[in-house]
Amino acid sequence: MAACTHVDQIRVERPDTVEGCEECLKIGGQWLHLRVCRSCGQIGCCDSSPNQHASKHAATSGHPIASSVEPGEDWSWCYVDQVAV
Repeated sequence: MAACTHVDQIRVERPDTVEGCEECLKIGGQWLHLRVCRSCGQIGCCDSSPNQHASKHAATSGHPIASSVEPGEDWSWCYVDQVAV
């Protein structure tokens, strides 16, 4: 079973509340679900959203792990290792 090798890079806790995808708010975009970067705290939209800001942030920043900030969800994803954390 594959494992994430980047959990040591988690520096940010999940926020209690979020306004929305930071980039979508800037451009007037829409999102479906939100993720928080566990390295820097940026809030981005999921891959089902039109702009996919969370995965774009991971690709450009090199920050490997994002977590869902949706109510009732408690999971994280490592973009580098392609596994749930």
